[in-house]
Amino acid sequence: MKNAVVIYNKTKPHALSFYKETREYLIEKNIEILESKDIEKADFMIVIGGDGTLLAASKRIIDRNIPVVAVNLGSLGFLTEVRKEEAFHTIDRFMRGDYYCDKRSFLEISLNNEKYYALNEVVLSKGGLNMRMASVNLYANDVFVTNYKADGVIVSTPTGSTAYSLSAGGPIMTPNLNAIAITPIAPHTLSARPIIVDGSTKLSFESIDKDRELHLILDGQVNLTMNEQDSLEIKMSEKALYLVKPEERDYYQVLREKLKWGDNLC
Repeated sequence: MKNAVVIYNKTKPHALSFYKETREYLIEKNIEILESKDIEKADFMIVIGGDGTLLAASKRIIDRNIPVVAVNLGSLGFLTEVRKEEAFHTIDRFMRGDYYCDKRSFLEISLNNEKYYALNEVVLSKGGLNMRMASVNLYANDVFVTNYKADGVIVSTPTGSTAYSLSAGGPIMTPNLNAIAITPIAPHTLSARPIIVDGSTKLSFESIDKDRELHLILDGQVNLTMNEQDSLEIKMSEKALYLVKPEERDYYQVLREKLKWGDNLC
Protein backbone atom coordinates (compact mmCIF):
# COMPACT_ATOMS: atom_id res chain seq x y z
CA MET A 1 0.00 0.00 0.00
CA LYS A 2 1.64 3.20 -1.18
CA ASN A 3 -0.99 5.88 -0.62
CA ALA A 4 -4.21 6.61 1.21
CA VAL A 5 -6.94 9.19 1.45
CA VAL A 6 -8.17 10.22 4.90
CA ILE A 7 -11.73 11.46 5.34
CA TYR A 8 -12.88 12.96 8.65
CA ASN A 9 -15.94 14.67 10.09
CA LYS A 10 -15.06 18.34 9.71
CA THR A 11 -17.78 19.44 12.14
CA LYS A 12 -16.10 17.69 15.09
CA PRO A 13 -12.97 19.27 16.64
CA HIS A 14 -11.83 15.94 18.11
CA ALA A 15 -12.06 14.36 14.63
CA LEU A 16 -9.76 17.08 13.25
CA SER A 17 -7.30 16.45 16.08
CA PHE A 18 -7.19 12.72 15.37
CA TYR A 19 -6.95 13.38 11.64
CA LYS A 20 -3.73 15.32 12.28
CA GLU A 21 -2.38 12.44 14.40
CA THR A 22 -3.25 10.02 11.62
CA ARG A 23 -1.45 12.11 9.02
CA GLU A 24 1.71 12.13 11.16
CA TYR A 25 1.45 8.37 11.64
CA LEU A 26 1.08 7.71 7.90
CA ILE A 27 3.98 10.00 7.05
CA GLU A 28 6.17 8.02 9.48
CA LYS A 29 5.11 4.85 7.63
CA ASN A 30 6.03 6.42 4.26
CA ILE A 31 2.40 6.34 3.09
CA GLU A 32 1.54 9.16 0.70
CA ILE A 33 -1.57 11.08 1.77
CA LEU A 34 -3.74 12.01 -1.17
CA GLU A 35 -6.10 14.94 -1.37
CA SER A 36 -9.80 14.11 -1.23
CA LYS A 37 -10.19 15.10 -4.88
CA ASP A 38 -7.73 12.32 -5.84
CA ILE A 39 -9.67 9.60 -4.05
CA GLU A 40 -9.92 7.52 -7.23
CA LYS A 41 -6.13 6.95 -7.06
CA ALA A 42 -6.05 5.76 -3.43
CA ASP A 43 -4.88 2.28 -2.40
CA PHE A 44 -7.03 2.45 0.73
CA MET A 45 -9.14 4.89 2.70
CA ILE A 46 -9.29 5.86 6.37
CA VAL A 47 -12.54 7.35 7.68
CA ILE A 48 -12.58 9.19 11.00
CA GLY A 49 -15.98 9.97 12.51
CA GLY A 50 -19.28 8.16 12.86
CA ASP A 51 -21.45 6.01 10.66
CA GLY A 52 -22.81 9.08 8.84
CA THR A 53 -19.30 10.11 7.80
CA LEU A 54 -18.66 6.61 6.47
CA LEU A 55 -21.99 6.44 4.62
CA ALA A 56 -21.18 9.65 2.76
CA ALA A 57 -17.60 8.59 2.01
CA SER A 58 -18.64 5.13 0.79
CA LYS A 59 -20.41 6.57 -2.27
CA ARG A 60 -17.16 8.14 -3.42
CA ILE A 61 -15.37 4.80 -3.77
CA ILE A 62 -18.34 2.71 -4.88
CA ASP A 63 -16.54 1.62 -8.06
CA ARG A 64 -13.10 1.15 -6.49
CA ASN A 65 -13.37 -1.86 -4.12
CA ILE A 66 -10.54 -0.51 -1.96
CA PRO A 67 -10.25 -1.44 1.75
CA VAL A 68 -11.55 1.05 4.33
CA VAL A 69 -10.38 1.48 7.91
CA ALA A 70 -13.31 3.15 9.70
CA VAL A 71 -12.41 4.74 13.04
CA ASN A 72 -15.32 5.46 15.35
CA LEU A 73 -15.43 8.94 16.89
CA GLY A 74 -19.23 9.09 16.77
CA SER A 75 -21.86 8.06 19.28
CA LEU A 76 -22.86 4.52 18.24
CA GLY A 77 -20.76 3.21 15.39
CA PHE A 78 -22.14 -0.03 14.01
CA LEU A 79 -20.16 0.52 10.80
CA THR A 80 -17.18 2.42 12.20
CA GLU A 81 -16.04 -0.45 14.41
CA VAL A 82 -12.39 0.49 14.95
CA ARG A 83 -11.90 2.25 18.28
CA LYS A 84 -9.62 5.29 18.38
CA GLU A 85 -7.15 3.59 20.73
CA GLU A 86 -6.75 0.59 18.40
CA ALA A 87 -6.71 2.52 15.10
CA PHE A 88 -2.95 2.59 14.48
CA HIS A 89 -2.56 -1.06 15.51
CA THR A 90 -5.32 -1.98 13.04
CA ILE A 91 -3.65 0.04 10.27
CA ASP A 92 -0.31 -1.62 11.08
CA ARG A 93 -1.86 -5.07 10.71
CA PHE A 94 -3.56 -3.99 7.51
CA MET A 95 -0.33 -2.79 5.94
CA ARG A 96 1.34 -6.10 6.86
CA GLY A 97 -1.46 -7.94 5.06
CA ASP A 98 -2.72 -9.39 8.36
CA TYR A 99 -6.36 -8.38 8.09
CA TYR A 100 -9.86 -9.46 7.14
CA CYS A 101 -12.47 -7.38 5.30
CA ASP A 102 -16.22 -7.41 5.78
CA LYS A 103 -18.05 -7.08 2.47
CA ARG A 104 -21.07 -4.77 2.80
CA SER A 105 -23.30 -4.72 -0.28
CA PHE A 106 -25.16 -1.63 -1.50
CA LEU A 107 -28.76 -1.37 -2.60
CA GLU A 108 -29.21 -0.29 -6.20
CA ILE A 109 -32.17 2.05 -6.64
CA SER A 110 -33.56 2.71 -10.09
CA LEU A 111 -35.97 5.65 -10.25
CA ASN A 112 -37.16 6.28 -13.80
CA ASN A 113 -34.01 4.49 -15.01
CA GLU A 114 -31.69 6.80 -13.04
CA LYS A 115 -29.48 4.75 -10.69
CA TYR A 116 -28.63 5.58 -7.08
CA TYR A 117 -27.02 3.59 -4.27
CA ALA A 118 -27.59 3.16 -0.54
CA LEU A 119 -25.51 1.22 1.97
CA ASN A 120 -28.04 1.23 4.80
CA GLU A 121 -31.55 1.78 3.55
CA VAL A 122 -34.10 3.50 1.38
CA VAL A 123 -37.07 5.07 3.17
CA LEU A 124 -40.31 5.71 1.29
CA SER A 125 -42.53 8.21 3.09
CA LYS A 126 -44.68 11.27 2.81
CA GLY A 127 -43.09 14.61 3.60
CA GLY A 128 -43.78 18.21 4.41
CA LEU A 129 -45.82 19.92 7.08
CA ASN A 130 -49.02 18.10 6.12
CA MET A 131 -47.50 14.65 6.43
CA ARG A 132 -50.03 11.94 5.62
CA MET A 133 -50.06 8.19 5.47
CA ALA A 134 -48.30 6.68 2.46
CA SER A 135 -50.03 4.09 0.30
CA VAL A 136 -47.74 1.95 -1.84
CA ASN A 137 -47.94 -1.39 -3.60
CA LEU A 138 -45.02 -3.79 -3.29
CA TYR A 139 -44.03 -6.29 -5.99
CA ALA A 140 -41.32 -8.96 -5.78
CA ASN A 141 -40.01 -10.05 -9.18
CA ASP A 142 -43.15 -8.47 -10.69
CA VAL A 143 -45.45 -10.54 -8.45
CA PHE A 144 -47.80 -8.50 -6.23
CA VAL A 145 -46.94 -8.87 -2.52
CA THR A 146 -49.06 -6.38 -0.61
CA ASN A 147 -50.25 -2.81 -0.24
CA TYR A 148 -48.72 -0.82 2.61
CA LYS A 149 -50.71 1.93 4.28
CA ALA A 150 -48.22 3.35 6.75
CA ASP A 151 -46.13 6.36 7.68
CA GLY A 152 -43.56 4.85 5.35
CA VAL A 153 -41.64 1.76 4.30
CA ILE A 154 -37.96 1.00 4.93
CA VAL A 155 -36.01 -1.18 2.50
CA SER A 156 -32.83 -2.23 4.25
CA THR A 157 -29.61 -4.10 3.61
CA PRO A 158 -28.18 -6.37 6.34
CA THR A 159 -25.80 -3.49 7.13
CA GLY A 160 -28.75 -1.12 7.60
CA SER A 161 -30.77 -3.61 9.66
CA THR A 162 -29.31 -2.09 12.85
CA ALA A 163 -30.19 1.46 11.79
CA TYR A 164 -33.63 2.99 11.12
CA SER A 165 -35.16 -0.40 10.35
CA LEU A 166 -34.30 -1.67 13.83
CA SER A 167 -35.92 1.40 15.41
CA ALA A 168 -39.09 0.66 13.42
CA GLY A 169 -39.23 -2.95 14.67
CA GLY A 170 -37.33 -4.59 11.83
CA PRO A 171 -35.14 -7.68 12.22
CA ILE A 172 -31.38 -7.72 12.75
CA MET A 173 -29.56 -9.46 9.89
CA THR A 174 -25.95 -10.57 10.02
CA PRO A 175 -23.84 -8.69 7.45
CA ASN A 176 -22.93 -11.81 5.45
CA LEU A 177 -26.55 -12.48 4.45
CA ASN A 178 -27.63 -11.86 0.88
CA ALA A 179 -31.03 -10.53 1.82
CA ILE A 180 -33.25 -7.44 1.93
CA ALA A 181 -35.61 -6.45 4.76
CA ILE A 182 -38.84 -4.54 4.13
CA THR A 183 -40.15 -2.86 7.28
CA PRO A 184 -43.35 -0.77 7.41
CA ILE A 185 -43.26 2.32 9.63
CA ALA A 186 -46.31 2.58 11.92
CA PRO A 187 -48.57 0.55 9.57
CA HIS A 188 -52.30 1.17 9.54
CA THR A 189 -52.98 -2.56 10.01
CA LEU A 190 -51.37 -4.65 12.76
CA SER A 191 -50.99 -7.57 10.35
CA ALA A 192 -48.38 -5.65 8.32
CA ARG A 193 -45.08 -7.05 9.49
CA PRO A 194 -41.45 -6.85 8.37
CA ILE A 195 -40.46 -9.36 5.72
CA ILE A 196 -37.05 -10.60 4.56
CA VAL A 197 -36.57 -11.56 0.92
CA ASP A 198 -33.69 -13.16 -0.91
CA GLY A 199 -31.04 -10.75 -2.16
CA SER A 200 -31.64 -11.77 -5.77
CA THR A 201 -35.19 -10.39 -5.59
CA LYS A 202 -36.10 -7.32 -7.62
CA LEU A 203 -38.47 -5.15 -5.59
CA SER A 204 -40.84 -2.71 -7.29
CA PHE A 205 -42.88 -0.03 -5.59
CA GLU A 206 -45.92 1.77 -6.94
CA SER A 207 -47.35 4.90 -5.35
CA ILE A 208 -51.13 4.88 -5.49
CA ASP A 209 -51.67 8.27 -3.89
CA LYS A 210 -52.74 10.53 -6.74
CA ASP A 211 -52.53 13.87 -4.96
CA ARG A 212 -49.15 13.85 -3.22
CA GLU A 213 -45.60 12.85 -4.07
CA LEU A 214 -43.62 10.24 -2.19
CA HIS A 215 -40.19 11.01 -0.73
CA LEU A 216 -37.28 8.59 -1.05
CA ILE A 217 -34.53 9.09 1.54
CA LEU A 218 -31.27 7.25 0.79
CA ASP A 219 -29.06 6.61 3.83
CA GLY A 220 -30.60 9.68 5.48
CA GLN A 221 -28.58 11.89 3.13
CA VAL A 222 -30.18 11.99 -0.34
CA ASN A 223 -33.79 13.06 -0.88
CA LEU A 224 -35.60 12.07 -4.09
CA THR A 225 -39.27 12.39 -4.99
CA MET A 226 -41.60 9.91 -6.64
CA ASN A 227 -45.01 10.51 -8.17
CA GLU A 228 -47.78 8.12 -9.15
CA GLN A 229 -46.50 7.64 -12.70
CA ASP A 230 -42.86 7.03 -11.68
CA SER A 231 -41.12 3.66 -11.79
CA LEU A 232 -39.11 2.55 -8.74
CA GLU A 233 -37.07 -0.66 -8.53
CA ILE A 234 -34.73 -1.71 -5.71
CA LYS A 235 -32.34 -4.66 -5.63
CA MET A 236 -29.04 -5.70 -4.12
CA SER A 237 -26.10 -4.37 -6.06
CA GLU A 238 -22.88 -6.11 -7.02
CA LYS A 239 -21.11 -3.00 -5.70
CA ALA A 240 -19.85 -3.28 -2.13
CA LEU A 241 -17.88 -1.58 0.63
CA TYR A 242 -14.92 -3.48 2.10
CA LEU A 243 -14.38 -2.70 5.80
CA VAL A 244 -11.17 -3.72 7.54
CA LYS A 245 -12.15 -5.61 10.71
CA PRO A 246 -10.61 -4.89 14.11
CA GLU A 247 -8.64 -7.77 15.60
CA GLU A 248 -10.59 -10.52 17.38
CA ARG A 249 -14.01 -8.89 17.23
CA ASP A 250 -17.05 -10.68 15.88
CA TYR A 251 -20.42 -9.26 14.87
CA TYR A 252 -22.21 -10.61 17.96
CA GLN A 253 -19.69 -8.86 20.18
CA VAL A 254 -20.50 -5.62 18.34
CA LEU A 255 -24.22 -6.19 18.94
CA ARG A 256 -23.67 -6.87 22.63
CA GLU A 257 -21.54 -3.76 22.96
CA LYS A 258 -23.71 -1.34 20.96
CA LEU A 259 -27.15 -2.62 22.03
CA LYS A 260 -26.12 -3.24 25.66
CA TRP A 261 -27.35 -6.83 25.58
CA GLY A 262 -27.22 -8.35 29.03
CA ASP A 263 -26.50 -5.03 30.76
CA ASN A 264 -28.51 -3.75 33.68
CA LEU A 265 -30.06 -0.60 32.18
CA CYS A 266 -31.94 0.43 35.31
